[in-house]
Amino acid sequence: MSNLFKRTHMCGTLNIANVGDEVVLNGWVAKRRNLGGLIFVDLRDKTGIVQVTFDDTIPQDVFEKADTLRNEYVIGIKGTVKERSSKNTNLATGEIEVFANDIVIYSEADTPPIYIKDDDNVDDNLRLKYRYLDLRKLKMQRNLTFRHKVVKVCRDYFDENGFTEVETPMLIKSTPEGARDYIVPSRVHQGSFYALPQSPQLFKQLLMVGGTDRYMQIVKCFRDEDLRADRQPEFTQIDLEMSFVDMDDVINMQEGFIKRVFKEVMDIDIETPFPRMTWDEAMERYGSDKPDTRFGFELKKLNDTVKDCQFKVFTDCLESGGDVRGICIDGGSEFFSRKDIDKITNDTKAYGAKGLVWIRVNEGEYNSSVNKFFSQEQLAEIAKVFDAKIGDLILICSDRPKVVFDSLGFLRREIARRMGLLNDKQYNLLWVVDFPLFEKDDETGELKAMHHPFTSPKLEQIELLDTHPEEVKANAYDIVLNGVELGGGSIRIHDRNLQAKMFEVLGLTKEECEEKFGFLIEAFKYGAPPHGGLAYGLDRLVMLLLGEPSIREVMAFPKNQNAQCLVSDAPAPVDDAQLDELGINTKKIQ
Repeated sequence: MSNLFKRTHMCGTLNIANVGDEVVLNGWVAKRRNLGGLIFVDLRDKTGIVQVTFDDTIPQDVFEKADTLRNEYVIGIKGTVKERSSKNTNLATGEIEVFANDIVIYSEADTPPIYIKDDDNVDDNLRLKYRYLDLRKLKMQRNLTFRHKVVKVCRDYFDENGFTEVETPMLIKSTPEGARDYIVPSRVHQGSFYALPQSPQLFKQLLMVGGTDRYMQIVKCFRDEDLRADRQPEFTQIDLEMSFVDMDDVINMQEGFIKRVFKEVMDIDIETPFPRMTWDEAMERYGSDKPDTRFGFELKKLNDTVKDCQFKVFTDCLESGGDVRGICIDGGSEFFSRKDIDKITNDTKAYGAKGLVWIRVNEGEYNSSVNKFFSQEQLAEIAKVFDAKIGDLILICSDRPKVVFDSLGFLRREIARRMGLLNDKQYNLLWVVDFPLFEKDDETGELKAMHHPFTSPKLEQIELLDTHPEEVKANAYDIVLNGVELGGGSIRIHDRNLQAKMFEVLGLTKEECEEKFGFLIEAFKYGAPPHGGLAYGLDRLVMLLLGEPSIREVMAFPKNQNAQCLVSDAPAPVDDAQLDELGINTKKIQ
């Protein structure tokens, strides 16, 4: 067993002020170069890389040992910091080097299957299979350290504001929360199952009933749903709840937290209060309840302008209760070719759109995909709605409102991305408030809770629950950064009669309520305070602040797009003895 060199410094922390210091470093060999009488080794740890130099003035056995080094060997060195005669401006430690006089090799390494450098462009599945190698990259270490700092600010801030961190159960009863549960079989109660929590929603409300007053938790949550760049089967929430508060109290508390994260972690001052926008306004202007306000391209409604036109696609849509809306792309006519327009038109089909109408605003005329149905005067009237200028491109969608909003909401952001208008260093924060309390299920047409059934309606609209429930607004709020929802929450229902009315509107029988939420209903019988809260997606927050494209870049061991852990090969079969003990028979679904 080699002797341990007790390090005095981290590799990336050395600088010109350390010249003359005797140092001990530990790390991995990132690169080795032998120039005969000189051996250069780039030594890497989580803080960065420093050049270590071995020359022929040191003991022969030390020089020979240095000559055996290969990439990813784990070593320790002792040496003296000296100023470099040829400085490397691309390296944070490029003004100095360490002349080594002793070395220990802790472990040798085979040639790694991936390069340990930030810009390796290796396949994602290979990165995830060898994640322990991928994590050696300086970018990944910076990301994990950044995440740690965000979590530290979180705990410090909420502790200073009277919050108590409380752990809630991981093995719970399955309750409907919008996504499929991960379920866990019980050995003791064969045939019964626990669920892994999609959120601690019910338990944090019980903590308010229990007098905790202000609760927070950095908590793992689980949802069995299709994956995408900002979604994982297991993810982390910053979960919060407060008693005796209204919406303004919750929002003010959260703005203080976000302001502090930006300042302490990124040294950026952001202005508070953040703008607030109603859900109706967000949808009308941006086609999304998480609007990106870094650029324009706002939606305009064209129903009145085209209601008497000869284009049956528009008129039939309006007669069936649909909408005709569009966006205007500044300078888009020259930027997007006909082929480009066909491509983005095809992309919107994923959101239900059957096609797009385009209008190019040229000097002296309008060129359009529907020229034979519209006169130049009619096209001019459409262009006037958008205040369109020469060189602009107008894109129009007609369908039922949800399809139009979803399609144009996607389109405006996708076009901004293609035009290079999404500045990751610009941080546009806002609150979206006054959500609908209910939405209609696309398949059944029945009402369902837009957030969850414990969200309080606006108290002045409670009477509408009996007559026009679809018009009721929720006491709910989402915080949005650059078109991505950072977190969301609501003031909860604390009155058991109102909670019973909510369940009734959702079509739940007393028996169903008792089966699914009986323990919460029971708790409300004994006095529940007014309360409300919010939950952030920690992974998503860190991803956005770092400007990363995926939450996998800020998680140590994420799953791939098929919800597999490629490091450990999970999920995996278990042996028959385990299944027998649980009383489970398995069969393959054809």
